[in-house]
Amino acid sequence: MAKLSLQEQLLKSGLVGSGQAKTIKAGKYKQAKQQQHNKIAVADDVKEKAQKARLEQAEKDRELNQQRKQEEERKQLAAQVKQLIEQNRLPKEKFSAAQLDDNLAYHFTDRNKVKTLYVSKNQREQITQGQLAIVRLGKQYELVSADVADKIKLRDETSVIVLNDLNQQLVAQEDAYSVFQVPDDLTW
Repeated sequence: MAKLSLQEQLLKSGLVGSGQAKTIKAGKYKQAKQQQHNKIAVADDVKEKAQKARLEQAEKDRELNQQRKQEEERKQLAAQVKQLIEQNRLPKEKFSAAQLDDNLAYHFTDRNKVKTLYVSKNQREQITQGQLAIVRLGKQYELVSADVADKIKLRDETSVIVLNDLNQQLVAQEDAYSVFQVPDDLTW
């Protein structure tokens, strides 16, 4: 004898009518469909969360790579500045006791502190005229030409401590006397 399902056994025994059996069968079918739909919705929800997590991880990776790249660029610029200074710095003159009196102390500010660099009269004139510049290399200061200082300034402005611009100095001197009127009938 073949095994009958519970529904068929209840129908055969007469405990359940055929209409009731159909509604129960339809209810089970709807329930199965609903569960299948819920599984798809749950699966879609899981897929969305996984996709969101992948996107967030990719964004974090991009940010880390960008930070690493910026750090690498900063190191390269610092190395270029150091190389420019070391290759183009003016040699420090060894002064005898007699020449030491001829040297002048050139005072300048670095990070709100007054610093002193001993230079010859010629170097001092060149610094004030904007032909030489004072740059920082580590904890010491070096003299370089104005052209090299401009190249250094393009890479790192904080390394160039003193770079005088002769045009600005001339304009400042002319402007200082512009407030005074010169009489037309002035004779010497």
